[in-house]
Amino acid sequence: MLSLTHSRATGLDPAKGHSEILDITEPLRELRDGYIISLNLGTPPQLIQVYMDTGSDLTWVPCGSDLTFECINCNDYRNSRLAANFSPSRSYSSMRDFCFSRFCVNIHSSDNSYDSCTVSGCSLSSVVRSTCYRPCPSFAYTYGDGVVAGTLTRDTLRVHASGQNATREIPRFCFGCVGSTYREPMGIASFGKGPLSLPSQLGFLQKGFSHCFLSFRFANNPNISSALVVGDLAVSSKEYMQFTPMLKSNVYPSYYYISLEAITVGDNVSPALEVPLSLREFDSSGDGGMIIDSGTTYTHLPEPFYSQLLSLLQSSISYPRASEVEARSGFDLCYKIPCPMNDISLADDERLPSITFHFLNNVSLKLPQGNAFYAMSAPTNSTVTKCFLFQGMDIESGRGPAGVFGSFQQQNVEVVYDLEKERIGFQVTDCALS
Repeated sequence: MLSLTHSRATGLDPAKGHSEILDITEPLRELRDGYIISLNLGTPPQLIQVYMDTGSDLTWVPCGSDLTFECINCNDYRNSRLAANFSPSRSYSSMRDFCFSRFCVNIHSSDNSYDSCTVSGCSLSSVVRSTCYRPCPSFAYTYGDGVVAGTLTRDTLRVHASGQNATREIPRFCFGCVGSTYREPMGIASFGKGPLSLPSQLGFLQKGFSHCFLSFRFANNPNISSALVVGDLAVSSKEYMQFTPMLKSNVYPSYYYISLEAITVGDNVSPALEVPLSLREFDSSGDGGMIIDSGTTYTHLPEPFYSQLLSLLQSSISYPRASEVEARSGFDLCYKIPCPMNDISLADDERLPSITFHFLNNVSLKLPQGNAFYAMSAPTNSTVTKCFLFQGMDIESGRGPAGVFGSFQQQNVEVVYDLEKERIGFQVTDCALS
């Protein structure tokens, strides 16, 4: 989930004492517009399902009962929101984080390590001696289109060790215990590079992780999952994959940046559409570049490049436009596709062109069928409407990333974050079988 507000992270300091955990494997499931994992928190354990997000740093869960947890402007999500909230009062290992901890300093985005302690009312002498045990003040954390507010909490996190029927306990794991949100109905397991992220606290920022996102047709199916792997197993024996280098941003160091060089429409018809410099490199202010983000659903591209891509697609597609669906959905290109017997598997969409991303280091990723155009509803009258699920990038004052590689376009692609070698790998595969 793209979050520019809290992207200036303090120096990375992976948690000590967890190096004995060689690998972690957790099931990933598709839910509506994202991918969820289960966090096993507290003593006795409470199972909380949250979105997996590579574009933010704060892991948080909804806290309190359904009556006390407040989600403002979340009507669209009420039918699909998973009801379980975390209750600190029911966990005897739960405790508030203290104001002098590095996590408290980070969540308040402070360059002065004493600021959070001062806010909590500590005297200067106790701050200097690190003897102030007041709780960390409440925080507000802003996303691209939402806000969460809560307190930093410590409790035991239990994870599944790979290759064995065993769990490992991570004591004093730090996360946000959130009581109110705006447009954020579910918690988040953050996989960014900041100190509060899950891989950072578990000591995996020098190793890596991998995921394989299921097709959206498996949305809300609890019986089908794919693997989220963290540790050595995620990055070893991956010679068959194509790897592109990670770019480093001094301004937004927590994001995973890659360099998109060109986009090809169709197999052998059109020349590659060269992307603007803003997607390939940073400007003098550190803005620009493309991030890969599991918390953003659709791929976003900057103008006027996005409009150029739309024009190229329009010139190569002969199906009739579905203008009424475009107006209703907000997507820019929708087409009426013949669909005999209203059977979606028989849809005659062969004339929809393929989309290929070309990344730095001669890496070419041809998006799987269904990752660019998607059926907006069930077929009727032997016709199905499919829309192009990319969007233009809304960049305020040119700040931040210039583009986002979203999770919808990552379906049925194994993605490896090799943090030790600072590279990201891609391999098209059927994630339901992996």
